[in-house]
Amino acid sequence: MFTIFNFIGSIFGYILWAVFWVFQNFGVAIIVFTLIFRAILFPSSIKQQRSMAANASLQAKQKEIREKYANNKAKQNEEIQKLYEKEGVSPMSGCATSLFPMFIMLGIYYAVVRPLSNVIHLSAQALGQINMIPGVYVTQNNIYSEMNALKLFTNPDNVNVLINQGLPANELHEIHNLAGGFNFLGLDLLSIPKDTGFTSWIIIIPILCLVTSLGSQILTMRMQGNPMQGQQGCMKYMMLLLPLITVYISYIVPGAVGFYWVWSTIFGFVQTLLINKFYSAAHMTARAEAEHVALLEFKEAKVPYDYQPVSAPQQTTSNKKKK
Repeated sequence: MFTIFNFIGSIFGYILWAVFWVFQNFGVAIIVFTLIFRAILFPSSIKQQRSMAANASLQAKQKEIREKYANNKAKQNEEIQKLYEKEGVSPMSGCATSLFPMFIMLGIYYAVVRPLSNVIHLSAQALGQINMIPGVYVTQNNIYSEMNALKLFTNPDNVNVLINQGLPANELHEIHNLAGGFNFLGLDLLSIPKDTGFTSWIIIIPILCLVTSLGSQILTMRMQGNPMQGQQGCMKYMMLLLPLITVYISYIVPGAVGFYWVWSTIFGFVQTLLINKFYSAAHMTARAEAEHVALLEFKEAKVPYDYQPVSAPQQTTSNKKKK
């Protein structure tokens, strides 16, 4: 799975590098880059919402089928399949639309956290030369090792090591330029909050991770009528514990990672607001029913209508019969 996500991240890295080239700031590049892909994924989110609304509208009919054929599972499954075909709904469509954005977002994540391999696209030989710097060990096992290596490029001695190792001047310039672009509004996005302590401003990134993650979870559940209300045990609080895990990870990794999570959460919540306002399940169900009624009326209008009333037989009187 690492190879797949890293490959996707390598492709997205070209876009991230283009955005960085325009703004010359990795923090701004992360914001713009995340916004671009959230906009790209927005139609997929709408499609997922439509699939969820379509499946929700069939719940009552499925319940009737299960009750009617409670003692015949084969007939039950057959009738449910016919129901899906009749309504034009695929039971697996929601899964497909859910997996696609997950692959995209993980690809974006790998583009952000591996700037040397996936943004600058350094060769394996160049990465090996970087490992000659004392204290640097870039490896695939440590996904944040490339960000840790970038911190050392502010030291001229480390640059001299790469020059002596024969690193091409253009690659050295790109690395140095990228390393100098991680300062965002006074925050060094290459520093690790755990190492700097609570006296550094970089600690605000884990705090923002907590506020945005927990806040978006609570507000989203309120908009959806608190779907966790019926859950019990750990499942009831799992969605609230995940933001805390995110905060801990953002505390022990370079600030750029938590910075990306913050903006991804913000844009994701804005997307949720738009979907719930214009593409809510009730709204989508009502629209689907209206389109279904309109389609029936359209088909009925195309049926030829030829009404010729049959005249009533004439009644003859008894005198006429005698004549």
